[in-house]
Amino acid sequence: MYSSSTMTELTALLRTAFAARQALIDDEHASAFRLFNGFLEGLPTISIDIFGRTALIHNYSDSPGDDQVPAAEGWISATLPWVRCIISKTREGQTAQQKRGMVIYGDHPDTRVCENGVWYAIDLEINRDASLYLDTRNLRRWAKDTLGGKTVLNTFAYTGSLGVAALAGGAGRVIQVDRNRNFLSIAEKSYLLNNLPINKGDFLVDDFFSAVGRFKHNRQLFDCVFLDPPFYSATSKGTVDLLTNNARLINKVRPLIKNDGWLVAINNALFLNGLDYLATLESLCADGYLSIEQLIPVAEDFTGIMQTRAGSPPVDPAPFNHSTKIAILRVKRK
Repeated sequence: MYSSSTMTELTALLRTAFAARQALIDDEHASAFRLFNGFLEGLPTISIDIFGRTALIHNYSDSPGDDQVPAAEGWISATLPWVRCIISKTREGQTAQQKRGMVIYGDHPDTRVCENGVWYAIDLEINRDASLYLDTRNLRRWAKDTLGGKTVLNTFAYTGSLGVAALAGGAGRVIQVDRNRNFLSIAEKSYLLNNLPINKGDFLVDDFFSAVGRFKHNRQLFDCVFLDPPFYSATSKGTVDLLTNNARLINKVRPLIKNDGWLVAINNALFLNGLDYLATLESLCADGYLSIEQLIPVAEDFTGIMQTRAGSPPVDPAPFNHSTKIAILRVKRK
């Protein structure tokens, strides 16, 4: 049982965070946003996301005695009557199900949310993540607003949200590449929600290195390539390590991009200094065939809203505003 002091502390923090996010709550309760970022708003053992009428509690506690979940559940159920389901994901859970998420209030989690006029299918219990990354919301807006009529390759696609946003904005073709068929199946559901045509050949269950090598061999070019890899991954085809080899990944995909196209590079390494990552990008631009067009900020609800900030990240991400560092690079071809 949680103590009254725990409930009082968390309640005060949640009340402040909630008040600062009122503009994100739509009348139909179909949106998705971060309600509370504990790392940067005063309580690093917990964060809370809203997906439609479902609240998702991320429990980062290392000790059962530090568990804030019961207090958070109590506050949510008492304060947000429109929330019909609460899920808890426990980072140090004893079972895979606890890590993927367990319903602790209500019954049926939401299976879709609407963002910037686009519907996204979600499965909040599919894995440790929530099937839709809220830190790339502004990038999805960029994709929808910018890629009309363009050809797009979405590598490490996960559930395909960046490609869905591009297609919703009128992209001519999007190829989604991911090693996990279950993730791409969620992408297909998003297509159906938005009445987007499904071409089975545009959903490739494949390793990044194999797929990119094949596109290069076939001399296939795209107007835009999204590069949003996991922090670390190793297969027989190659290794992804965003602390040590992010430049290698960028160089892998740049031959696939048309002249004056875009390479969207995302690095979410928490302990990679922003200036160090920028220096890597600038070194790649030194030959004149890449240039940094813009840095896309992470939405304020995810970073902790200015008036609610009560901490700082372990490594300074500046000039980026979050450890999820998003850069739009322009490509020139020889």
